Amino acid sequence: MEQFVVSARKYRPQTFEQVVGQGHIALTLENAVKSEKVAQAMLFCGPRGVGKTTCARILAREINRHSMPDAAPDEDFAFNIYELDAASNNSVDDIRALTEQVRFAPQNGKYKVYIIDEVHMLSTAAFNAFLKTLEEPPAHAIFILATTEKHKILPTILSRCQIFDFRLITVEDIRRHLEYIAADQGVEAESEALHIIAQKAEGALRDALSIYDRVVSFCGKSLTASRVAETLNVLDYNTYFTMMEHVMNADIPSLMLQLDGILAAGYDAQYVLGGLASHIRDLLVARDSRTTVLLTVPDISGYVGADTVACVLASKLYEAEQTTLMVDIGTNGELVLSHKGWMAACSTAAGPALEGANITCGMRGSIGAIDHVWVENGQFRCSVIGNTEPAGICGSGIIDAIAVALEQ
Repeated sequence: MEQFVVSARKYRPQTFEQVVGQGHIALTLENAVKSEKVAQAMLFCGPRGVGKTTCARILAREINRHSMPDAAPDEDFAFNIYELDAASNNSVDDIRALTEQVRFAPQNGKYKVYIIDEVHMLSTAAFNAFLKTLEEPPAHAIFILATTEKHKILPTILSRCQIFDFRLITVEDIRRHLEYIAADQGVEAESEALHIIAQKAEGALRDALSIYDRVVSFCGKSLTASRVAETLNVLDYNTYFTMMEHVMNADIPSLMLQLDGILAAGYDAQYVLGGLASHIRDLLVARDSRTTVLLTVPDISGYVGADTVACVLASKLYEAEQTTLMVDIGTNGELVLSHKGWMAACSTAAGPALEGANITCGMRGSIGAIDHVWVENGQFRCSVIGNTEPAGICGSGIIDAIAVALEQ
């Protein structure tokens, strides 16, 4: 059996251009190497799985590459790089051995790069023994320290380092990277399925790749949102929509029974409450067109029905609050549907789901049935069978019809 290489190792970035979600740091380090202004000591700090050690290795290779312009084209420039795990080498004797080694110049190239991972695990005595070397290292020595717990490092160490703060990787950046990997492996993956994995990773790309490998082992070459949700034991949007309907209808018994069923299925109560809070936040964000960019929902292009999450978010909210919207006549005789920020939350995918729905007007009664729907300038525009006359304010019929169409 061929040895399996996990995606986190197989797709580890080899250049600054391949680093995901840390463009500000990658560009800074790349420019520092090109301008020959690399600091003698650097501290990479941030959450787990966001690229600290990866960037340290890339930087070390780029330093070697820049110092040897006449090297062979196939050279990997992985020489003169020394990695030390501070978690298992955290004593004064370990640091003393390191400082003794630093004194010797490299046989190839101009620099020796020392990467010390989990540097916060060094003892106080080891930190103190390291101070002088870190402040005035030999001209050929460069130190790159990496840690997930910056607050545990002595201020005297921090003051001697150039500090780079790595940030959590966004859900969208992780989703796009997973999309690339899935395509490279010949795996057919729904965008919503990859979005679920990205959300589950909570900003750590390494975690996302580990989850992706596990999901592929379960689902095979086809990743659907429902199978991924089943594998990761996460709740889908319809569950939260149902909960909110119970809340809006003041149907407390049904809500309690639903929650009991969720807990009986093995879900943690804290997780359910956190998901519900995020869902309510998305409902509030969907109310205004200016804040729809803040929605933490998947890219829903190409989906119809319940998968058209942004549409459902907005329609459910306005169905509960106010069931009127403006219908104006467009320049080409089409009807333009608008209601505050409601329509800006909708995508073109909702068009087919709305076709055939009846538009009713509170002032004139029935206007007609929707024939064709498209989105232009953030608004729904539609043609109506046998009727292109201007309309006034419509009543609840249009909202009800849209809600029903989206749920089908």
